[in-house]
Amino acid sequence: MIWLQKHELYFPDYEFTSEEGILAIGGDLSPERLILAYRLGIFPWFNADDPILWWFPPERFVLFPHELKVSKSMKKIFRAQQFTFTENTAFEEVITNCSTVPRKGQDGTWLTPEMIAAYMELHRHGIAKSVEVWQDQELVGGFYGIDLGHIFCGESMFAKVSNASKAGFIQFVAKYHQQYQLIDCQVYTNHLKSLGAKLIDAYEYLAYLNGSNS
Repeated sequence: MIWLQKHELYFPDYEFTSEEGILAIGGDLSPERLILAYRLGIFPWFNADDPILWWFPPERFVLFPHELKVSKSMKKIFRAQQFTFTENTAFEEVITNCSTVPRKGQDGTWLTPEMIAAYMELHRHGIAKSVEVWQDQELVGGFYGIDLGHIFCGESMFAKVSNASKAGFIQFVAKYHQQYQLIDCQVYTNHLKSLGAKLIDAYEYLAYLNGSNS
């Protein structure tokens, strides 16, 4: 693993990645570094008391839009129009909820104030985007991520009522299935597996990222 300096905007070669998937440590969360990271298939993920950790895991959890699975119960929810959806109308509220709404099996959050500020800045650059899920004019779910044009890198989601974030994700994938080759979900979750996400090799992900699998 390589220590990054704040004044040096680069990432080391993938061969320096640890078995756990950590490529580098340190640096900063400037828009320039974050954009470079995502374009290289790298993402930050660390706890509040840790230095910045940059990840390039050996496998990537992704969803190909044409493989989206929508259960009968979710189809019923859409028919009943239980939720309404918007995009980029409440980014700060979405990312704040992602950092505070409890998740089953998780203690705390990796979304520190530093991380929130960094992604807020990417949102101002038009790169970080949010999806909001509403019920009776109340924000009940949503997610945010990085838009790379042909790939969307999902970062975090939240739900205050059952199926809210799942409905937002399904609506988003269905809407943009022709724009995005894949949705990068980064790491495995049962929640996203039920929607059709699967693990692929990191270098296969890079091929999509670089357009050689288009």
